[in-house]
Amino acid sequence: MRKVKFTQENFDERLKGILDEFPKLDDIHPFYADLMNVLYDKDHYKLALGQMNTARHLIDQVGKDYVRLLKFGDSLYRCKQLKKAAMGRMATIMRRQKDSLAYLEQVRQHLARLPSIDPNTRTLLVCGYPNVGKSSFMNKITRADVDVQPYAFTTKSLFVGHMDYKYLRWQVIDTPGILDHPLEDRNTIEMQSITALAHLRCAVLYFIDLSERCGYSIKEQVSLFHSIKPLFANKPVILVINKIDAMKIEDISAEDRALLDQMVDNDKVEMLGMSCYTEEGVMNVKQTACDRLLQSRVDAKMKGHKINDILNKIHLTKPAARDDNPRLPFIPVEAENKPKYDPKDPDRILLERDLEAQNGGAGVFNVDLKKKYLLENADWKYDVIPEIWQGKNIADFIDADIQEQLDELEREEERLEAEGFYNSDEEEQDSEDEALEATANAITEHNKLTQIQSRLKTTKNKAQLPKTALKRTVSEMSEHMESLGLDASDARARSRAVKRARSSSRGESIARSASMARPETSVVRDRTMSGVRNVKQKMESERVRKLAQRMPNLFAKRGESDREIKTKMPKHLFSNKRGNGKTDWSSEPTVPMDIETPEFFGPKVRNALRANATSVDLPKLCPSFFRFGLHFLQL
Repeated sequence: MRKVKFTQENFDERLKGILDEFPKLDDIHPFYADLMNVLYDKDHYKLALGQMNTARHLIDQVGKDYVRLLKFGDSLYRCKQLKKAAMGRMATIMRRQKDSLAYLEQVRQHLARLPSIDPNTRTLLVCGYPNVGKSSFMNKITRADVDVQPYAFTTKSLFVGHMDYKYLRWQVIDTPGILDHPLEDRNTIEMQSITALAHLRCAVLYFIDLSERCGYSIKEQVSLFHSIKPLFANKPVILVINKIDAMKIEDISAEDRALLDQMVDNDKVEMLGMSCYTEEGVMNVKQTACDRLLQSRVDAKMKGHKINDILNKIHLTKPAARDDNPRLPFIPVEAENKPKYDPKDPDRILLERDLEAQNGGAGVFNVDLKKKYLLENADWKYDVIPEIWQGKNIADFIDADIQEQLDELEREEERLEAEGFYNSDEEEQDSEDEALEATANAITEHNKLTQIQSRLKTTKNKAQLPKTALKRTVSEMSEHMESLGLDASDARARSRAVKRARSSSRGESIARSASMARPETSVVRDRTMSGVRNVKQKMESERVRKLAQRMPNLFAKRGESDREIKTKMPKHLFSNKRGNGKTDWSSEPTVPMDIETPEFFGPKVRNALRANATSVDLPKLCPSFFRFGLHFLQL
């Protein structure tokens, strides 16, 4: 049963890990969901995971069924056969999932190779016909190393690179080339580009090769732009004219120029030229695309209710006029008549900046912080003043009259205290109230302790009080009450009366107990020894009782969970593993025999019966038969 359960749990754990680790298409970003649909076929993917889930449930059910059958196994052979059947069925179920497991393994390996794309970050998306220079531009502005070859469809999947601009991290995605034909005719490589254009918030860089070295004319490239134009909605679009080192915009025909101008005018597309070969205009394209994307992201955040939230955070307070009196700003006369600062005036006031320039510049000139000190003597400005002198703080002795003022204040304070200036009737009343309150609190605390002690005397379960609370004598209480100003003579008299009463009652109880004392009795006898003479007889009686109880225990009533299964191949009949001294048969009783067929027994029993023996000692002649056939004979 443990082997079957272990196998079932092992399969369940592995299959559950497969179901949990593979992404669920309903829970991930729509870009990744559509990308997985393009690469792996959504229906096939879901069907494979569903088959794994079904196999898991089937294996669980097989394990439960065979564990239940193993409980009813009536022999070791049958249990082994059930175990083999259970594991065989589990292996058959998993063997049928061979194709689904192979498909999921390919999906897992391909998913591990996919680039990590953040759908919500700042993204530049490069698209266009094959071989127009998209991967070359990617290698110029990012640290990615995309393969560049002179033939079409060199890039067969999405490549991601990263760059820094204005202290921000940007994501650049190189998409495979797209051809101009209906959507249903596009292959998996082209559909990756379509998925990225449909779901990513980005700035679109549409590349056009004016030299037509890519193998496609300008008209075809413009036609592709118009066919995928619905995917550019709400995205900044930049028309990048690549390979201007081979063909400039001014050199193309009027018809092709009209097509380009139509794209720029109607769709608010900005057209820029560049060359990856000479690196002319590459940085301009990068900066323009990043700036337009930042602006569009800010505009998107300002739409809707966010504009109100932002404006509510900006509040300009304008004080309201309380009356009609004009309150103009006051400008001092000295400030109004002060001449304006003119750096060309030779008589102007020298600023610290001018002094710095005259005295060696920054790093050499030190600002004089003491030149504006107002002292009685100007020569004292640069004297070094110690903070501590002869163990005392110099700041305490700055005022020459401070000691005289302090002495005068102390004399005045002593005079006011002597005259009773600070005394009042309210303070005297407060002191009396405080004394009374302290006395009342002490009496309340004593009453609480008395109540606790009285409760402890009456209750059965007594709590352990600290010794300081238990050992309080009458003398201590009276001294405490006298210290509080209370008379304790009545308490002492009552304590003496209680002591006399206790001593007299204690004497009477001692005399009464002496007169009613019982004679000394023997120790209580052991009830188990009643009816027997000694310990040996007691042990013999217990042994007989256990022997008599053996047969009732054998047929005792069992619980409802036990099921009786007739043993067809009892193991004990085919093995002899009982060691010496395990069983003592000498105490078994002799069974009277009256059987007419001696062949039923072994040779020893048959010889004894032929000798006209009236009884046979079965334990000695036939131990195995007596051991397992005694109750059969009695029945």
